[in-house]
Amino acid sequence: MTTTVRKSPARTTTVRAGSERAVPRGAGGSPLRRRSVGWLGFAPFGVYVLLFLAIPGLVAIASGFFSADGAFTLANFATLGDATILSNFANSLWLSAVSALISAVLGVLVCWALTAAKPDGFVRAVVDSASSVFAQFGGVMLAFAWIATLGTGQLVPVIIKALTGVDINASGSILYSVTGLLFPYVYFGLPLMVLSFMPAMDGLRPQWGEAVATLGGTRLHYWLRVGVPVLAPAFFGSLILLFANAFSSYATAAALISQGGIIPLAIKQQLTSETIVGVANTAGVLALGMVVVMAVLMTLYSALERRTRRWQR
Repeated sequence: MTTTVRKSPARTTTVRAGSERAVPRGAGGSPLRRRSVGWLGFAPFGVYVLLFLAIPGLVAIASGFFSADGAFTLANFATLGDATILSNFANSLWLSAVSALISAVLGVLVCWALTAAKPDGFVRAVVDSASSVFAQFGGVMLAFAWIATLGTGQLVPVIIKALTGVDINASGSILYSVTGLLFPYVYFGLPLMVLSFMPAMDGLRPQWGEAVATLGGTRLHYWLRVGVPVLAPAFFGSLILLFANAFSSYATAAALISQGGIIPLAIKQQLTSETIVGVANTAGVLALGMVVVMAVLMTLYSALERRTRRWQR
């Protein structure tokens, strides 16, 4: 049995006997139609991803399976056994891991301090805005800023030497080395950690602490039994995000180091080498290696992100 109640000329509600839900019809259109119209708004972004990410990425990776004259070959994969390439991969991995860990630890401390500020207060607004800007600051401008800060003869190295007696640039500017990349990488990794981890800190409910206190627990018990387990998926997810961001960074490193040392710069050398002819296609093999690493990281990140969302509901 079906009863139709007309409430206005623009909206009709159909109620089926024995059902607890009313299904709106008329003005809003069918759910299927609304979804199809919604996908049109996603179309520009989809075209952008296809033209500037998906197609170039596939072309770059596919080039590793062909020789300089266009013949299919697997000989390019021998590059992965080269000592220099393996060293570059190792440098990229440890640099990304160390910078991500430093950024994550410092970011957690900043987020913990921000919990004492009002969510809609001035301090929180300033930190959020600054983090959004600094997380995107990179390339030649960031390299120049660090050269002006830690370069040979600059004020900061002079102060460090005066206070500690240690000359960080005794063997040349530390910035022009793989180790020196830690400074700019932590610079944009720290605000990225604040942006990605702060929502998890906001998700900690005061009622959980009150419940622990009611049961006779201390603040330490709360963090060990509630806070840390709840925040762990978000922390490791953010750590993976920081690692992936550092692992794929190119512009700042290219402005500071011209002789390679990490995989993004090794790909550049393979593409622009003027001393070794016919190695451009090996860049596709290196790109494939980076894609494999990034795919593993993104899979882990997605799994941890789903677990985090369950705690934040």
